[in-house]
Amino acid sequence: MSKEKITFRIDSDRKAALDASAVAMNCDRSYILNEAVATYLEMYQWQTEEIQKGIAEADAGDFADDEEVKATFTKLTNVY
Repeated sequence: MSKEKITFRIDSDRKAALDASAVAMNCDRSYILNEAVATYLEMYQWQTEEIQKGIAEADAGDFADDEEVKATFTKLTNVY
């Protein structure tokens, strides 16, 4: 995979935090930025795919009935 250089502006506080993280992890700033971008893209791709699945289910009329909603709500609110 080829690599390309990009530039962007960042708040000085964030740059300082980024540099401190790089020192603590014994790596360079580019490594941390690449990891952060990869994580963001994975999350965004997953979220987009899940939204598209939900839209397809809704378009197909595949909705939860009242009992399924109540069961899920009870499960999620009785965690402790």
